[in-house]
Amino acid sequence: MNRAPLFTPFDCRGVSFRNRLIVSPMCQYQAEEGRVNDWHYAHHARFALGGIGGAMLEATAVLRDGRISPGCLGLWSDEQMPGMRRLAELYHQQGIPLGVQLGHAGRKASSAVPWLGSGPLTADDPTPAWPTLAPSALAHTSGWPTPEAASIEDIEQVVAAFAQAARRAVEAGLDFVEIHGAHGYLIHEFFSPLANRRSDAYGGDFAGRARLALEVVRAVREAIPAQTPVWYRASCVDDGEGGITLDDTVRLARLLAEQGVDLVDCSAGGILGPVARSATLATPGHQVPYAARIRAEARVATMAVGLITEAQQANDVIASGAADLVALGRALLDDPSFAYHAALALEVTDAHELLPQSHGFFLARRQARAQGKSA
Repeated sequence: MNRAPLFTPFDCRGVSFRNRLIVSPMCQYQAEEGRVNDWHYAHHARFALGGIGGAMLEATAVLRDGRISPGCLGLWSDEQMPGMRRLAELYHQQGIPLGVQLGHAGRKASSAVPWLGSGPLTADDPTPAWPTLAPSALAHTSGWPTPEAASIEDIEQVVAAFAQAARRAVEAGLDFVEIHGAHGYLIHEFFSPLANRRSDAYGGDFAGRARLALEVVRAVREAIPAQTPVWYRASCVDDGEGGITLDDTVRLARLLAEQGVDLVDCSAGGILGPVARSATLATPGHQVPYAARIRAEARVATMAVGLITEAQQANDVIASGAADLVALGRALLDDPSFAYHAALALEVTDAHELLPQSHGFFLARRQARAQGKSA
C-alpha cells in the first residue's frame, strides 16, 4: 500500500481531515450585506466534490465596518448564519470539515472590489465610503483616507465581535475558525511597527503590539467549544524595513499556542501599499520556510501557502516536516479536482477511500487498469 504523506489524515482537536490539502480562503466579493448567496455555493461545490481534505471560507468580517469591501462576507449578525449553514452542509455531505477566516480589515476597509480598482471608496460610490479604524491615524498608503486611531472602547468592541462571530460560526455548523492576523488588516496593523505608533498598552514594545492578537484569541477560545480548533493566519514577515521579522512571529506563535491556537497559517506581507503583498519574491513555495521554522521553534502545527501548485511539491512539504497542512488557492481555481489528480500523480493506491464516491470509483478503476486487472 502506498499512502503518500499528503494523503494521510490530520487530527486537530475534535476535527479530523482525511488528507492534508485545504481550500485556502479566497475572497469572492459577491456578498450583499455579508450574506452567502448562490455564487458562494457554486464556488465551493467544485471543491467539495474534488476530494479536498478541508476548506475555509473567505475573509469574513466580524463587524460591518470591518469589511474589506461591500462584497465581503460577514458574521456580525445572526441573519448571516443560514448561508453559512448551507455551505457547511455542502461540505459535510462529502465528509469535509469547513472553517471560516474571521477578520477586521482595519485601515484597508471601505475599498472597492478588485474589478473596480480595489482603491478606497468615496462618498459618491453606490456603497458610500465608511470610516475606518486602525491602531494609529496612519493611512494605508498614499491616496488612502486617514483612519481613526482606535480607542480602548473600540478595541474592546472588536475583541467582543470576534468572539461573537466565532460563536455564530460554530452554531451554523462550521468545524473550525481562523483568526486573520495577516495581510495588513487590523490585527496585523496592531502587531506591525510600520502601522502601530501607539504609546499605550496596545503599542510600543512587542508585548503591547501583540496584545490585541492575544486578546482576540482568548476571547474566541472562550466563546467556542473546547473541541473546536482555532487557527491563526500570520504575515510572518513584513514587506518593509523596520517591520515584523520571522523572529517576531516565532515569538508570537509561542504565545498564541499558549492561548489556545492549534495551527499557524503562514503567509507574509500586505502592510504597505495594495500591490505590496508578499515580502519575498513570489516563487513556488516561497513561504514554506516560514511554516517550517515556526513549526520547529514554536512547537505548533503550521499550514504552508503560496504558489504550491504541483502534487509532488505539496507532498514534499508534508514529507519534510515543513508543515502539517498545505493550503491551495489558485491551483484549485485552475483544477478543483487537484486532490484526485494528485492521488494519481503520487500513485496513492488507496486514495479512493479518501475521495468522494464517484472520484474514488474512477480512481480505483484507473489504477486497476494500470496494473493490468479488470475493474
